[in-house]
Amino acid sequence: MAVNDPSPDTAPPLAVLLVDDEPLARLRLRSLLAEIGDPPSRVVGEAGSAAEAQALLRAQGCELVLLDIALPGLDGLQLAAGLRGLAGAPAVVFVSAHAEHALHAFDLDAADYLTKPVTRQRLRAALQRVAQRRRPVSAAAGSQPMLVVSDRGRVLRVPLHEVLYLRAELKYVTLRTAQHSYVLDDALAELEQRLGAGFVRIHRNALVAKAAVRALERRVMPAADAGIGAPATETWAVRVAPLDEWLAVSRRQLAAVREALTR
Repeated sequence: MAVNDPSPDTAPPLAVLLVDDEPLARLRLRSLLAEIGDPPSRVVGEAGSAAEAQALLRAQGCELVLLDIALPGLDGLQLAAGLRGLAGAPAVVFVSAHAEHALHAFDLDAADYLTKPVTRQRLRAALQRVAQRRRPVSAAAGSQPMLVVSDRGRVLRVPLHEVLYLRAELKYVTLRTAQHSYVLDDALAELEQRLGAGFVRIHRNALVAKAAVRALERRVMPAADAGIGAPATETWAVRVAPLDEWLAVSRRQLAAVREALTR
């Protein structure tokens, strides 16, 4: 599943739409974007309301919306909700003077949530997160594919063949290799789209590399989504090598796991 993506040095700049009803706020964002060269970006439009933003998006689209929440008419949260599920929908980074909307914002799959006044460092981190989603699995010609992930603010390139499983736990996703465990900011559904046919979903909270599965059998173990101290029950599970860990398989995914492992 190697993909010959351009390297970060040659990747085209992110197309950014600025949405804020305060012209000075848009000017500051534009200035900060001009100062940040890695990853590169270009402002393709500005809007002072959700209606203006919708018109611009229909006319030309973009890859990232830097979006204020307090807007005339529809607010930023409503605009972002309307973008969800659209083909080619841009990533959204909220930029707000109020931190209390952050939980709702992340429920809308926001890439990040920045509070005003925005610093160059925080904006750069948000841009990097969006850029890595655009280039999720990369490999130079003749080299191994990499999974680009965000581990607690760091951007990492993990060789895809080293990934054994990914499991969602609370607000984060744990990526496990034979030697390391990473806590990712990325959503599991988003990661699944990048990983391709070499991985199988075994549960709503877990993806496993097919090559790492050594057995599928009935086991007595806690439910995959149960808390600490939950009673153990008999369920289907896969054994992941070389960790020798067992991960629960949901009843809903059992047929798909069986099919994936027999191909």
